[in-house]
Amino acid sequence: MGMPETGTPSGWTREMVLALPDDGNRYELFDGELLVTPAPGGLHQVALMRLYDAVAPFVRDHNLGTMLWSPADLRLGGEQLSQPDLFVLPFLPGDRNDWAAYPDPILVVEVLSPSTARFDRIVKRRRFQRAGIPEYWIVDLDARVVERWKPADQRPEVLDLLLDWHPEGTSSPLEVDLPALFNAIWGTEPPPESPSC
Repeated sequence: MGMPETGTPSGWTREMVLALPDDGNRYELFDGELLVTPAPGGLHQVALMRLYDAVAPFVRDHNLGTMLWSPADLRLGGEQLSQPDLFVLPFLPGDRNDWAAYPDPILVVEVLSPSTARFDRIVKRRRFQRAGIPEYWIVDLDARVVERWKPADQRPEVLDLLLDWHPEGTSSPLEVDLPALFNAIWGTEPPPESPSC
């Protein structure tokens, strides 16, 4: 994935960004700052597929809403334009064609790349926290960890074995075996179990 660029002029508006040409780049707007990211690479997309497969059945089974992926034009409670890699939206009665009508997600997931790390960890994370997104996951493929952020967090919870998600209204949490997930993403078999002593 290429280097995200911050656009000029400063003070971009949602309408300005929506008017940009469809050129294969992903355009996002956070507090007037334009982020431009080229199309993701193959491993990034494999990771999204595996994450979707791990989370979407839980979302459906617990009637939490809908799990979707970018492109999207989420407002995040204001004039932002966010296109998260994956996100869970509560059900929307009425017009489902207008992104501006959707409520904020209850979960946002970004898969990290070296070129997007600053934006995912700082710019986007701060905005997601201010918008009150209950959980924001940053998936670091190289480190094989998930950084979990909640609105009031000063530091992320770094998870390397088990990712659990217990959204409001669910009786039991989703549990994702992270070593198995990362092995599936990277295309490697899980390590053999060690013999018991």
